[in-house]
Amino acid sequence: MAQADTEPPLAGYTVVELSSGIAGAYCTKLLADGGADVVKVESPEGDPLRSWSSSGAVIPPGGDGALFAFLAGSKHSVVADPAGRDDVELVDRLLAAADAVVWSAGSKVADSQDFSPAAIHLRHPHLTVLSITPFGLEGPWRDRVATEFTLQAWSGGIVGLGRGEPDRAPVFVGGQVGEYLAGVYASAALLATRHCGAGQLLDLSMLEAQILGLTYYPVTYFEMLGRPWRDARRVTVPGVARAKDGLVDVGCGTAQQWFDLCAMVGHPEWIDEASPLTITEQATLHADDIYAWFETNTVDDILELATAFRIPNAPVANGANMAALEHFRERGSFVPNPRDGFLQPAHPYRMRPARLRPPQPAPRLGEHTARYRSAEPAPRPTPTAPARRLPLSGLRVLDLTTFWAGPCCTHFLAMLGAEVIHVESTRRPDGTRLIAGVPVTENQWWEQSPIFAALNTNKKGLTLDLQSARGRELLCRLVATCDVIAENFTPRVLDQLGLDFAAVQSIKPDVVMVRMPGFGLDGPWRDKPAFAYVIESAAGVSWMTGYPDRTPYDPYSVGDPNAGMHSLNALLLALEHRRRTGQGVLVEAAMVDAALSVAAEQIIEHSAYGALLERAGNRGPTAAPQNLYRAADIDEFGRPDSWVAIAVATDEQWLKLCGAIGSPSWATDPKLTTAAGRRAHHDFVDGQLAAWCADRSRDDIVATLWEAGVPVAKVMQPHRQTELEQLGFRGFFEEVDHPVKGPARLSTVPMRFSAGPERLHTAHAPLLGQHNRELLAELGLTDSEIAGLEADGVIGGAPAMGAGG
Repeated sequence: MAQADTEPPLAGYTVVELSSGIAGAYCTKLLADGGADVVKVESPEGDPLRSWSSSGAVIPPGGDGALFAFLAGSKHSVVADPAGRDDVELVDRLLAAADAVVWSAGSKVADSQDFSPAAIHLRHPHLTVLSITPFGLEGPWRDRVATEFTLQAWSGGIVGLGRGEPDRAPVFVGGQVGEYLAGVYASAALLATRHCGAGQLLDLSMLEAQILGLTYYPVTYFEMLGRPWRDARRVTVPGVARAKDGLVDVGCGTAQQWFDLCAMVGHPEWIDEASPLTITEQATLHADDIYAWFETNTVDDILELATAFRIPNAPVANGANMAALEHFRERGSFVPNPRDGFLQPAHPYRMRPARLRPPQPAPRLGEHTARYRSAEPAPRPTPTAPARRLPLSGLRVLDLTTFWAGPCCTHFLAMLGAEVIHVESTRRPDGTRLIAGVPVTENQWWEQSPIFAALNTNKKGLTLDLQSARGRELLCRLVATCDVIAENFTPRVLDQLGLDFAAVQSIKPDVVMVRMPGFGLDGPWRDKPAFAYVIESAAGVSWMTGYPDRTPYDPYSVGDPNAGMHSLNALLLALEHRRRTGQGVLVEAAMVDAALSVAAEQIIEHSAYGALLERAGNRGPTAAPQNLYRAADIDEFGRPDSWVAIAVATDEQWLKLCGAIGSPSWATDPKLTTAAGRRAHHDFVDGQLAAWCADRSRDDIVATLWEAGVPVAKVMQPHRQTELEQLGFRGFFEEVDHPVKGPARLSTVPMRFSAGPERLHTAHAPLLGQHNRELLAELGLTDSEIAGLEADGVIGGAPAMGAGG
């Protein structure tokens, strides 16, 4: 029987949280927001996040850090000591009554042999056990230590998109975004496998999550085109720029946007459609004049002008100013923490008529221990049905998305068994087909984009001209056959086409419609064009990235995949609601709301403690020392530009580092034995470590420090990801043969499923209109009707003239 629609989608779903750190906590926060009952099992000393503050604010005894209060909202807390038999039995009773467990190392309970992921999976075969580790549970790197910072280095994300300046060290993306990326992937994995029958072990690698979130398919790009995406660091122009009264972010993602920028700053003579230079090179050539124009105008004037010209733009937000921005005020983007009153981001997505759980207070340490000790839950029976190898088989998705954020959401569905129909038009192909830099004089140039190839495997390709009445009519007929519609246009596009939620519900009442606008379906910024960089600036991610003595750098990566994976979570929750009630659901998954959630510490720290978090180059609050150090190697481009990342997260790791480098007298100074002391003398420590690294190769540095148990990494060029033996062991890359470009390796997903599938890519990305005939015939069209559509330009297999403009 369908349950009342007032229940949140995951009502009755029980999750035990055996994790420490942000990744597991954010995963279970998303599940708790969806209505799951989350029981957090803590050691007697409590989760380390209870005493954490990025700004160093003092947490009083018995109190909780504000970030913990945000991440632990709506959860229960049970204290258990694995040294006590009664406590081991208590945790086992909790597991026996649960549906899933989220595990990561770092607590006495999780680190005990009784509660390793393998042991839990063996004792409780009904459970879905999700493990979050730096590199995965198996493989040559399984026991290696790592931090957020060193994982960014291994992923290639530090240099992946050319962020920074050539005369300075590259910089990481600030704000612990990798932790949140792992958490949102973890939540999606649990939701996708929720109805698979028997329990299974899901083994998530944080390194792989960062590769997908911080780099732009660099291996596929290199193998298909024979060159890296970037071979040098350069500042994006204009990017984050200084205006008369503050910082603003304006970017040119297309040639048209560059032409419009030229007009906006009063230099239409710069427009040269025949220029051999890329738009990035042309902008750099005129950088001084562009920045001079920005400095003579106010932030508000620049934003208004850029919006009028349809150029992506946003103010640069931080913890001090974001709550006052008009768009966030009008949309209610921040809400009071229900227990402690500070401001925190609202839910990263919205849906109706399905409801997310309103924010609830975080538990005090052990608040619910007595309740669970006295309870006698009945263990769940071991299921007899085998797990399905493709958890989303039977789901049909109409994919109206383009570029990165939308397609990465639907790609996850396609890799896990859904039938995904990717709709383009010959007049407007998917934007990623147009960014490969392949000359239009080459045969089938539109089929040579490595980004499109990497983002769209397993999908079917259909072209429809939605500007034509016939194209819209066929799309409506297709809607009637689908469970899900996903789109990421600006809101006005579907409004103009007459395809809002009410319209599609009149065709398919139980449809789930996922809309992924940049800034939301309402509010003053509703119609702003949204690319990753302006989303990152508006949400505060850019503010934390770069050096304190210059304007921030655009991460230029996180905004899209982070939005895509949050949209996926929302979509899967909406499907849960439909399964329970039979109702269709409208999901609004604004890119900026997802970004605000992963940058949550900024608004939280400022509103709770009055502290403004700021960028600090490659230093950060989780380790000291933490930095990049130049090694002796010459890089593959012939430059002395090879770096290693070192991060000392504990006093024990500091002692190990000292021993590994020969215990020089400077390192054994007592004032460096504590994190506070090392932080106070960070410049001195950096100088000594830089000197030690300067005449050593990266391989030598990594071997010496890793063997000693110190977090360290090479700063990888991202197209070299396939050289990492851990990724090879886990089969993270799979070779796919493309009919135009031949075989290339494509990344998969950051988790391994014990119940399969063994291979995730089963078909290459579709050629433009590849499945037109098949899909239209399913709708009842005859061969002659399909031929007529092609003759009329409603469908086709090649871009119409001018489509690449």
